[in-house]
Amino acid sequence: MAWLEIEGLGSVHYHEYGSGTKLLFAFPGYGMSGRQFSVLQKSLMRQYKIIAFDLFFQETSKLYVVKEALVLTGMQPEILKRYLYKWLGQKPGQRFSLIGYSIGANLALYLAQQFASQVDELILMAPDGLVKHKGFRFFRASFIGKKLYRKLTYSNWMMAAALKTLKHFRVIDTNLYSIASHETETPEKRQNGFFTVHFYKNFSADIHQLAALINQNHIRCRLYFGKYDNLFPPKNAEKLLGLLLRPEIHILPAGHWLVTPELDDYIAKQTDDHE
Repeated sequence: MAWLEIEGLGSVHYHEYGSGTKLLFAFPGYGMSGRQFSVLQKSLMRQYKIIAFDLFFQETSKLYVVKEALVLTGMQPEILKRYLYKWLGQKPGQRFSLIGYSIGANLALYLAQQFASQVDELILMAPDGLVKHKGFRFFRASFIGKKLYRKLTYSNWMMAAALKTLKHFRVIDTNLYSIASHETETPEKRQNGFFTVHFYKNFSADIHQLAALINQNHIRCRLYFGKYDNLFPPKNAEKLLGLLLRPEIHILPAGHWLVTPELDDYIAKQTDDHE
């Protein structure tokens, strides 16, 4: 196990794997550890040395101080840059790539903007952050939404009832219902979700600025989506794709659960064809 001590924040647990020589910083989705991308054995693990960070509130990485009021204020984005200093400080101008899945994409997007001149590739998988998610915005920003989310979190029955209602009226599909039910089945999981949604809320990409930096610095940008993903669907990428000079989007026959051996096979074949 490997750790980073980030002053003023906490202990960040990370994983190292992959047999490649190029450096790839990785950010997983909610409920997943940094080992999430180790399933990509035939593709990215052969190309990269992957440094994958665990999010807070996922059992390993720990804040020095856990108080609800501080968590709800959210992490200050500039602190995230300190995650990379251990590796970037070893070699001035060190080049690297970034990958993010689901909410982890918000962190990759932020770092791509901050270190654009050093980034070779940005890989986004079922990414959050390309458009403002109406549900998250309601629960994070509105007075009613914040109060309601807190009640749902600390009630023993309200979250389960709310999810069943949303599924009944087809606001969410069976796949999302199964994921959400699993991630909210215990009081601890509900609180972790509540804290996660708020703690990372300050990461918001400026899509026009991001696209300009990608174009100016010739960053390869690959986006992967599940055709049946109703949480972060492919249409979310339309604005970014319209601004990129060399857009790459790949839509697979899958839902939101995208980082799988099937995706590994797809990327491996794509890499062979690209070469």
